[in-house]
Amino acid sequence: MKIFRANVIIVFGLTLVLSLVLQIRCVSEDEYSRTGNPAVLPEVTKLIYSHLTNLTQAFISEFNNELGFCVKDFQEDWQNTFKFEKDLSYVSNCVKNTEGDITQRICTAAEIRFYFESVFGKTQTGTNYLKPNKNCNLTYWFSGCEPGWNCATSTEEKVDLRLKVMPTRTQDCKPCCEGFFCPQGLTCMFPCPLGSYCPLAKLNKTTGICEPYHYQLPPGKKSHTCGGADVWADLENSIEVFCPGGSYCPSSIQKASCHQGHYCRMGSTAEESCFKMTTCEAGTAIQNIHGYGISLVVALSSVLLIIYNCSDQVLTTRERRQAKSRERAARSAQETAQARERWKSAKDVAKKGAIGLQTQLSRTFSRKKSVKHSEPLKVLGQATPDTNDASQPLPPGTSQQSSGASQGKKKEPSNLTKMLRKLEENPESNDGFNLEIGDKNLKKTAPKAKQLHTKSQIYKYAYGQLEKEKAMQEKNKNLTFSGIINMATNDETRTRPPLEISFKDLTLTLKGKNKHLLRCVSGKISPGRVSAVMGPSGAGKTTFLSALAGKTSGCTRTGLILINGKNESIHSYKKIIGFVPQDDIVHGNLTVEENLRFSARCRLAAEMPKPDKVLVVERVIECLGLQNVRDSLVGTVEKRGISGGQRKRVNVGLEMVMEPSLLILDEPTTGLDSASSQLLLRALRREALEGVNISMVLHQPSYALFKMFDDLILLAKGGLTVYHGSAKKVEEYFNGIGITVPERVNPPDHYIDILEGMVKPSSGVTREQLPIRWMLHNGYAIPPDMLHLADGLSSSSPSTNASSAEVYADGALEQSFAGDLWQDMKYNVEMHRDNLALNFLKSQDLSNRTTPGILRQYRYFLGRVSKQRLREAKVQVADYLILLLAGACLGTLAKVSDGTFGSLALLSKIGALRSFSQDKLPYWRESASGISSLAYFMSKDTIDHFNTIVKPLVYLSMFYFFNVPRSSFISNYIILVCLVYCVTGMAYAFAIFFEPSPAQLWSVLVPVVMTLIASQEQDSGFVNQIAKFCYTKWALEAFVIANAEKYSGVWLITRCGSLMQSGYNLHHSFRCLIILIGTGVLCRIIAFSFMVTFQKK
Repeated sequence: MKIFRANVIIVFGLTLVLSLVLQIRCVSEDEYSRTGNPAVLPEVTKLIYSHLTNLTQAFISEFNNELGFCVKDFQEDWQNTFKFEKDLSYVSNCVKNTEGDITQRICTAAEIRFYFESVFGKTQTGTNYLKPNKNCNLTYWFSGCEPGWNCATSTEEKVDLRLKVMPTRTQDCKPCCEGFFCPQGLTCMFPCPLGSYCPLAKLNKTTGICEPYHYQLPPGKKSHTCGGADVWADLENSIEVFCPGGSYCPSSIQKASCHQGHYCRMGSTAEESCFKMTTCEAGTAIQNIHGYGISLVVALSSVLLIIYNCSDQVLTTRERRQAKSRERAARSAQETAQARERWKSAKDVAKKGAIGLQTQLSRTFSRKKSVKHSEPLKVLGQATPDTNDASQPLPPGTSQQSSGASQGKKKEPSNLTKMLRKLEENPESNDGFNLEIGDKNLKKTAPKAKQLHTKSQIYKYAYGQLEKEKAMQEKNKNLTFSGIINMATNDETRTRPPLEISFKDLTLTLKGKNKHLLRCVSGKISPGRVSAVMGPSGAGKTTFLSALAGKTSGCTRTGLILINGKNESIHSYKKIIGFVPQDDIVHGNLTVEENLRFSARCRLAAEMPKPDKVLVVERVIECLGLQNVRDSLVGTVEKRGISGGQRKRVNVGLEMVMEPSLLILDEPTTGLDSASSQLLLRALRREALEGVNISMVLHQPSYALFKMFDDLILLAKGGLTVYHGSAKKVEEYFNGIGITVPERVNPPDHYIDILEGMVKPSSGVTREQLPIRWMLHNGYAIPPDMLHLADGLSSSSPSTNASSAEVYADGALEQSFAGDLWQDMKYNVEMHRDNLALNFLKSQDLSNRTTPGILRQYRYFLGRVSKQRLREAKVQVADYLILLLAGACLGTLAKVSDGTFGSLALLSKIGALRSFSQDKLPYWRESASGISSLAYFMSKDTIDHFNTIVKPLVYLSMFYFFNVPRSSFISNYIILVCLVYCVTGMAYAFAIFFEPSPAQLWSVLVPVVMTLIASQEQDSGFVNQIAKFCYTKWALEAFVIANAEKYSGVWLITRCGSLMQSGYNLHHSFRCLIILIGTGVLCRIIAFSFMVTFQKK
């Protein structure tokens, strides 16, 4: 029975469900119009809405092709625009008002396509007026063709909304339903999108306009009333259908004001909660987030102030700690050296006493052979007047017994005795010099340089070696024969690979001008000797040394330059050649020690231990007398640093720390006083003791300074040799040709005055004949054009020879103006070509020195550039303050309107000109010495990445929170980072290729021109092609796309119209970022090629 009842219930339930399903299935679109039953109204409404939502399938493929540039997912965007599932009351109301024939009035797919093609300009006849069609034309113009009105199709005609042919719609014309819009020129109606407000219009009898819309009633039709909305287009042409700012529209027929604490942008469907710390009154359209901007500004300003005030202090504190560690190490080394000297003195005294005692014992044994063996032992224990009983060492092979020797026990030696015995066994050992004599953990041998790791150990090692070298120098002042033998057999004598430079008939001639800079110069400069190159102005002294160093360009060279007797390129030895330029090219924002240490790290051998490199730097600092200013900034033009003489010594020290085998100096004593010059020359002579070949240009040295040179090269005007030999024999040579130096006159000054023509020689030899005298003295060949000077040594007068030489020269150089201009042009071309050839010259490395690789130098450069930027923190802070002001001004004045999407194209003037424009000369010097250009460039770019990351954040902290665009902060920040990376690369190229002033002009002019090109209308194909090469076009497109993605619903046509007008594509946001980054990389490659190509070595 129970089973039967259950089956009955199941059957009844199934019957009820089936009946409901059949009832639903039987409901059709015209059910309400036929029956007027209110019960079926919800079902009819849902059915009509489902037809509307499925309408997109009819033209989705065509719209994807036509509107793919402004729609990422057409299905999704269409649903977001017409998704009214939450409130379908406007559809139900329309069903009632149209008495159920709404399906006869809704636009089909063909009509929708026709409307949107007209809106987007495919059939351009105006925005509010469509072109004629089968229902509205010049012949037939029904009431439904008027704005805000519609008509229905015939009842016999079955309308399919997916129909691709426009149906005939001319019957029963009525006003457009509320929530729908009926465009002028079409007789159908279409639902208003989300974010719109489409109420029924009301006639303003004063103006005759149907408000809130802008159309008027047709004349002569008294029965015609105001209908609904008439258009949906972009904001400029249909602002009346957009839900106003400060209100939100849940549906197209409802409008509500925003509550307090919320904000509603134009076209909103719901109110959004305001952030904390914002002020949002009732009816607010845009939340006021200035508080966040101010907070971020305060935070950034605090960080900038900390950096501004503490950046230099961090380095100062660190340097102070290092200075204390150095002072402790130096003090320990000095005390160790003093202890060593005291011990050696005591040892010498003890040895003398032991020798005297042995002599006395031998005499005693020879006289008293019958004396017992125990008596001499007592004598051994007695103190002598010459020695100290507590510190006298025992002779080898003897031992001292205590009074308890009968018990067979010996006393343990004290720590002092152990130390003295170790020192006696190995006097050169470092053991025993620790002041803590009682330390039981003393090592037997001193640690090697590679075993030292801490800075304290490294400094102790370095200063210990320096004290040892000082002691050796003091010892060598009064050398005995045994001391000389000891020096000769000492394996620790430091020598460097010898470089002997010999030259024969060396001649340099300017290309295209036939002017000799050097002529027939022969001789050599040898290792271990200090040579001075002297002569009057224009004698070619600097040119001579530049020729030896391989740094001349624009000249034709003849003759030979041999290195160690071999015809090899001097560039093969550039790693062991130091060239000190005449100008003091040093980094002014680094300390003395930092300049020297960096040069030593990058140019010394990579396998040299760090303690040995520190030792080299400390040795140079001490020998140049820079101990007191080692932690002082060198200084720049704007900021005072060390004195000029100290700066000159730092300039020389940069080459000394790399331990060169050949050191060439161009006027190193210019601007120095006599004491500083002697200090510098003594340091160079110490270098010469290690086998360094040193040659320098001098101007009028003092007599004491002149005596410190080994060799002298005296040049006359025209680059001719007057003397080349030992500096001690120069007076003897000139005395031999009848030129004597007057009393109390410096010999170099007298010779230079003669060559300058200020003093006439006492003999019959003229200054023009002095080079001929030297050629004849050494048996060199005389050039043919100078034979007349040789023939007239005994007969011609000085005035005759001089005038004939001048006439000969003038006749040879006399040309027309056009000829001179052509020669100058040829010379300039040859000069540039030689510079390029010199920059790209590749030669085999014969220096036998492996310097640190690119990665290691890159690390050294990173440390140096970081310190420089920290010391330039005030300049960086000023840049950030300018960005804050720019962001506040642009964010306040350039208000973003929803119609233009907020043109966030920033002024791309954030340059990095200072990165390279201020360091050109130091880079050229470092590059010529073999330091990696790639490591230099990459380190600068790496440090500038900090600005690339921080500057957009600083700018947006003001711009974004004052402008409040729809796009997110993150998207704007990412675009700005890519933009700054791009313009930074362009600034590199400008800074390297141009001088500072033109570089600043180009960095401003190029962005302005590119922005004008990128913002032009896309009608011109030529301009469009040029715009593709403008980074501003891609930056602007990225900003517009980022903003456009936030617009949907009622903004769909506005978004597509704006993107179409600009020629942008919504799918190209990632491509824009890639192009910006790629442009930045390309600009960096160009900048690096400029840096390598146009450098001056």
